[in-house]
Amino acid sequence: MSDLLAISILIFFGALFAMSEISIAAARKIKLRVMVDEGSKNAETVLALQEQPGRFFAMIQIALNAIAILGGIIGEQALAPYTSELVTVFYSGPSLEQISFLLSFFIITSLFILFADLLPKRIAMTMPEAVAIRVVNLMNMVTLGLTPFVLMFNGLSNLVLRIFKFPTEREEIVTTEDIVAVMEAGAQDGTLQQQEYHLIGSVFELDSLTLPSVMTTRETIISFDLSDDSTVISAAIQAQPHNQFLICDGSLDKLKGYVESKDILRQLLNGENVQLSEEIIKKDILYLPDTLTLSEALNAFKSANQTFAVVVNEYALVVGLVTIKDLISSFMGDLVSYNYEEQIIQRDADSWLVAGNTPVIDVIKQLNINYFPDMDQYETIAGFLIYVMKRIPKRTDSFIHDGFKFEAIDVEGVRVEQLLITRILDKTAQNTVDEISS
Repeated sequence: MSDLLAISILIFFGALFAMSEISIAAARKIKLRVMVDEGSKNAETVLALQEQPGRFFAMIQIALNAIAILGGIIGEQALAPYTSELVTVFYSGPSLEQISFLLSFFIITSLFILFADLLPKRIAMTMPEAVAIRVVNLMNMVTLGLTPFVLMFNGLSNLVLRIFKFPTEREEIVTTEDIVAVMEAGAQDGTLQQQEYHLIGSVFELDSLTLPSVMTTRETIISFDLSDDSTVISAAIQAQPHNQFLICDGSLDKLKGYVESKDILRQLLNGENVQLSEEIIKKDILYLPDTLTLSEALNAFKSANQTFAVVVNEYALVVGLVTIKDLISSFMGDLVSYNYEEQIIQRDADSWLVAGNTPVIDVIKQLNINYFPDMDQYETIAGFLIYVMKRIPKRTDSFIHDGFKFEAIDVEGVRVEQLLITRILDKTAQNTVDEISS
C-alpha cells in the first residue's frame, strides 16, 4: 500500500514540474508585463526567469528524470503482485512473470503519461500565465535546493551549445509580422473588431506610404494671387470654404505665405473690399519634402504645431498640399467622416470607377488585388498606368493585371482623371502587364 502511495506522490510531483515547465515557457511576455503593471510580483519573477531560463530548465529535467526513474522502480514492485493475480486468471504458464512485468510496465507508464505529463501540460497550455505565477516561487526554491546539480548540467549544456555555435539564450523580438498575426487571430476569433483590426493595420502602413499618396495635388490647390481682386477672392471662398488659402505671386512656386479665411470674412463683414495686405498674410509656412513617409510627416506636424504643409520636390517646386486631416484619414479610414468625393465607386459586382489620384494602397484594400509591381515607383493608380504603359495613356487604353482590366476612360491633357477597373472572368485573356512591359 505504501508503494501505491509513493507512486501517487511521484505522479503528483511529475504533474507539478510538467505544468511548471510548459507554463513558464509559454507565458506571453506582453500579458506578464500587463500583470506587472497591475502589481503582480510573481509575474515580474516569471519575466526574470524567462530572461535566464537555463538553470530552471536544468532543474526541471533533473526532477522529471528522477521522478520517471523512481516511478519505474517503485511501480514494478508495487503493481507486480496485482498484475500476477490478474494474469493467472487467464494464464499460468512459464511466461507468467514476464507477462506480469510487461503489464506492470504498461500500466505505470500509462499513468505517468496521462496524469504526470499529458493532462498537466494541456492545462498549463490553456492558461500559462495563471499557472506560471502560482508555481514560479516554488520552482525557484527547488532550483536553489538542487544548485550543485543545476550548475553542473547547465554548464555542460551551455558548453555543448557554444561548441556547435548555437545561442545560449533566446532573443524575443516582437516584429510587425508578429503583431499582425496576433491581430488576424483576434479578428478571426471575434475578440478584435474589424474596424479595430483595419485601424491598427493602417497604422503599420504609415512607414511605407509617402506624402504624395494622401496630399492634394498641385493642380487642385486653391490659392490666391497678390493681384486677385475682391470679387475673385470672395467667389473662391464661397465655392471652396477652406480654413487657409495659399498666397502666391504669379505661380505656386513663388509663395508669399497664406491667409486664414476668417481674416478675409472679417473684411467682408465690415463692408470692406478684400485686401491681401501684409497684416493678414502669414509667412510661417511649413514645407515638407515629398519623400517623407506619413509617420515622419506626423512627427513634423507635431514639432511645428501647424495644421497644413506645402509639399515640395527635390527641385523646390510645389507638388501638393497636405493637412493633418489628410494624415489622420489615411489610417482612420471609415472611422472618421469627412466630406470628400468618393474616389472608388463600385458600379456592379465586377467593375469600379476609380479617380486617377486614388492611392494604390486604397485600390489594393478595396478590390483585394494581390500585388502591384514596383510600388516604390508610383503612388497613385494613374501613376501605375503611366508606369506600366511607359507613356501618357490615351482614352480607352487598357491592360490586364492580376485578373483585372485597367482602362483609362477620362484623360485631361497629360492627367488621367478616371479609370475603369473590371474583374476579368475570361481566364483566356492574354494581355498582361508583363507583355506590355516587354
